[in-house]
Amino acid sequence: MLASYYTMKTSGTNEIVINKSRFIAHVKRVTNEAEAQEFIQSIKKEHWNATHNCSAYMIGEKDEIQKANDDGEPSGTAGVPMLEVLKKRHLKDTCVVVTRYFGGIKLGAGGLIRAYGSAVTEGINAAGVVERTLMKVLSVRVDYTWLGKVENELRQSSYIMKNIEYEEKVSLFAYVPVESVQSFHKWITNITNGQGQIDEQEETYLETDVPL
Repeated sequence: MLASYYTMKTSGTNEIVINKSRFIAHVKRVTNEAEAQEFIQSIKKEHWNATHNCSAYMIGEKDEIQKANDDGEPSGTAGVPMLEVLKKRHLKDTCVVVTRYFGGIKLGAGGLIRAYGSAVTEGINAAGVVERTLMKVLSVRVDYTWLGKVENELRQSSYIMKNIEYEEKVSLFAYVPVESVQSFHKWITNITNGQGQIDEQEETYLETDVPL
């Protein structure tokens, strides 16, 4: 599992108009090629009367699956420029379809490349990008006499507090980047003079918005 990566925050749609042609970008986070193809077909069905429904997607931890389709536009003027935007933005598990309704003015190869690239860029910006960071949930079990100090230190640290469970002893749960687990162990041991019992729980991804 990757320590962190970028992907779409949510699915979204955004439209731009260039020389009277409408370019509608549809973007979505996908987890496999079947989902990507299903998304592409759903857009083609929705916009069955469009001039073109060009697509591109990039899937896998190492971007193992990369596909681009010009859907009738001159070769290399739509799908590939769309895929290049995904690569430039380092987006994984992302599919994009750009629907074009021809407005009567030909754009030429260079114009098409710029138009499809711009449509994808604007679509991505409208939907939003997140960074997914792999976290390990760690619990710190201490006597109640330590609660105030440990909670205060956790909340002022870079670690993210998950929750607190109050039982015979109190357990504080925190999200810790996988590469920082050992540092967290040492940090808590120092804070509690070795009185804190640290247990490693599940791994999960946390998402944070990426500013444009």
